Amino acid sequence: MALLESWQKWTHFLGANVMSAQDTGMSKKAIQSTAFEIGDYLAKNVDPKNEQERVLSDLWSVASADEQHALANMVVKLVQQKNVQ
Repeated sequence: MALLESWQKWTHFLGANVMSAQDTGMSKKAIQSTAFEIGDYLAKNVDPKNEQERVLSDLWSVASADEQHALANMVVKLVQQKNVQ
């Protein structure tokens, strides 16, 4: 999956989709829940393609469910901030 090979492309893609979800009225809670589901899927099914993804994968693997939710929420915040700049 070429999108996952570049951290910049991945965060831009995520940011654009988070903004699109917000624009269509998706709640913050729904976005956070979706981010958790995506993070869980990626951790279980996709080999990290770059250093940043490896760090996220390693953190996810040692985190409790609450910590995984927090990590997913932080990724949402990160891509929102990057998308605004």
